[in-house]
Amino acid sequence: MLLERSEHLRVLHAAADSVRTGPGGALVLLGGEAGGGKTALLRRFRAECDSRLLWGACDPLFTPRPLGPFQEIVTESRPHEVAAALTADARARPGLILVLEDLHWADEATLDVLSLLGRRIEGIPALVVATYRSDELERGHPLRRILGELHSGSVRRLTVEPLSRDAVCVLAEPHGRDGAELHRVTRGNPFFVTEVLAGAGDEVPLTVRDAVLSRIARLGPEAMAVLEAVSVAPPYAVPPSAGGLDEALHAGMLESVPGGVAFRHELARITVEESLTPHRRLHLHRWVLRTLLEQPGDADPSRVAHHADAAGAAATVRIWAPIAAEQAAARGAHREAAAQYARALRNAGPLPAAERATLLERRSYECYLTEQTTESVAALREAIRLRREIGDRPGEGAALTALARRLWCGGLSDEATRAGRAGLRLLEGLPPGPELAEAYSSESSTWLNLESYPGTMEYGERALRLAEEHGVPDVVVHSLNNIGTMQLLAGEPEGIGKLERSLALADRAGLEEHIGRAYIHVGWAMTRTRAYHLLSWLERGMDACEDLGLEAWSSYLVAYRARHRLDTGRWDDAARDARSLLRSTGPAPLLRILALTVAGLVAARRGAEDPWPDLDEARELAKGQSELQYCAPVAAARAEAAWLAGRPVEEELGETFELAVHWQAAGVTGELAWLRVLTGTETAVPALEPYRTQLGGDVEAAAQQWRARGCPYDAALALAGAPHEAGLRAALAEFQRLGAGPAAAIVTRRLRSLGLRDIPRGPQRRTRNNPAELTRREIEVLALIRQGMSNVEIAERLFLSTKTVHHHVSAILRKLGVARRGQAAAEAVRLGVL
Repeated sequence: MLLERSEHLRVLHAAADSVRTGPGGALVLLGGEAGGGKTALLRRFRAECDSRLLWGACDPLFTPRPLGPFQEIVTESRPHEVAAALTADARARPGLILVLEDLHWADEATLDVLSLLGRRIEGIPALVVATYRSDELERGHPLRRILGELHSGSVRRLTVEPLSRDAVCVLAEPHGRDGAELHRVTRGNPFFVTEVLAGAGDEVPLTVRDAVLSRIARLGPEAMAVLEAVSVAPPYAVPPSAGGLDEALHAGMLESVPGGVAFRHELARITVEESLTPHRRLHLHRWVLRTLLEQPGDADPSRVAHHADAAGAAATVRIWAPIAAEQAAARGAHREAAAQYARALRNAGPLPAAERATLLERRSYECYLTEQTTESVAALREAIRLRREIGDRPGEGAALTALARRLWCGGLSDEATRAGRAGLRLLEGLPPGPELAEAYSSESSTWLNLESYPGTMEYGERALRLAEEHGVPDVVVHSLNNIGTMQLLAGEPEGIGKLERSLALADRAGLEEHIGRAYIHVGWAMTRTRAYHLLSWLERGMDACEDLGLEAWSSYLVAYRARHRLDTGRWDDAARDARSLLRSTGPAPLLRILALTVAGLVAARRGAEDPWPDLDEARELAKGQSELQYCAPVAAARAEAAWLAGRPVEEELGETFELAVHWQAAGVTGELAWLRVLTGTETAVPALEPYRTQLGGDVEAAAQQWRARGCPYDAALALAGAPHEAGLRAALAEFQRLGAGPAAAIVTRRLRSLGLRDIPRGPQRRTRNNPAELTRREIEVLALIRQGMSNVEIAERLFLSTKTVHHHVSAILRKLGVARRGQAAAEAVRLGVL
């Protein structure tokens, strides 16, 4: 019997019906603890549903197979190709149902497919059901980020809760068991309940392990051998004994699946595997490995590497793990590729230094692509040591150049500069070749990060000439990017042509890292200069980086999108983007700075929350940095927040302003200089438009330019420096429209200082629609409380910490004068707040 799951079935059937008749689709995220009955629910749904259904599951391997759930479904080998194929299939035959099980074990490429389908599900006539163990998603689990991102109206979240005491009693009655006691011991876990009831005797086992072992103890030795074999070879195996297989299937421990048999439940498989003696486990892995290697043309490299590792077959691991890594990288599963290279290195033994260095460099690169910066740097340092030991000077120089990039991404700018220049000195002493071209391009990048126009252009052009001479496409792409980005930062529109060429060449050559770099550098230059006519690059880049599985690049594009949303007045969306980045684990320092400054500015401009915790953390992250990429966002955000709060601005600008003037970084100096003007300090500096016009005194013309760029707050900020009534009134109206209370208050004081009294007050805090004086965020939380969401669910939806949601809920209850959440929702409706 399937008890207490009728509502879940209703939701699934309703979703299936809607995708058959409507233009769009639906994604159902089905969570629950291990043994909670997710698979049983979906099997019942499959039995009752007459739609076409595809079913895939993730493997419980140490290093998951790339695109594991799709191996039996599609032939494509990249996440965006898989998503495109499934989308085309669904549109050709609407009503497709796709079940993806056990995504807590999913590889990176599989999660990319889920993300792509989830973000586009409203236009795909298919139902996607994804299951996962909610109790196995630690804070840094990659799936947690995906779940946080998917929150459109076409996404439903279901949880299979443990069975109630009454349900367990119903199940126990035919077996003559004490249902109340069974519920107490099992806590209503459906799998545990089922195993206990299927076991012999009247005693209730104390653990799942006891229940499973008690059940299989009744099987014969051949069936037991089959279970042991299948337990070490998930999800499929070809058991050695047909007789034993029949008995194991009849006992209900196994089920037939395409390609072999599998345990009906993973908890049972784990129990059997953990009961094996070390000698027996080793023997079985060796047997599986021999079986796989008998058909090498059909062998899955990930499986071979997995079983070879468990069997202690180091020589086999050395052969197959790099193959598995290359396959994973080709499919966009860069995290799994890094793990496979690590496996190869663990089993490398006395490998020649050059070969070991190559493995380390490849692992470093895959770690670099997946924000595992510490591991990336460590692997590359070891490779450099080995190259130096064997006298491989070109290899050492190339590795030092690569190390410079890794260190920079980790926020170690000074170390990065030293590493890059050490590589350059070494390579300049050798005949010119591809390695020197790459070193020149790296040096150009160093100057670009300092925002020095002469240095960037000089070394970029050197690199470009040498790379074209020696036919090194990745260096051509890299140097074109450096030159084009510097031109955009300097206000030279022809820079976009260089970046377009860089992107086209990278795309043609399959240089995924450089594809991502083209998009994020346009995002950097676009937000720095407010050149939002380039916004389509940001949108295209997010799709491209998601398709290619470039996690770090995608995160930077989210940061630049947050800044765009801030500048264009979409402050809720900007804060949401920033908080989603801050909730992710271990982002690069620069990425965190970008998110913190956006979050801090939203809070400062609204005046509803304290911006300084975010801005103080950003200042700490920027300490010791000499690059304007790090310093400028922090200085500008802190100076503006200080101005809004009536605090001194000059101390927040400090060295950053001097640095920007030193490098003649006109995209930075204008913004910082205007913040000084607003406090009465004028400075003549090079600046880009609209700041050039603004600093020249024509604030109305500058405001018009800002409006043309879609930046209303910047337009009002320009008019806040107007010397006359009309400009100040226009600034006040815009600030009031945006909800920028602190800035509106400053302009109001300036108007009063001119002797004016008929000043519009703008929206009042206490209004008929919000008599409880709830903040905007508290109203958002209250609306989700009304939907029945828990604090954890609200935190995931709004990209906040659970602790922050708890504080909001406490404030809501206090302001509404109620004691419980349900009362808060009812009172808010009565007052007209919701």
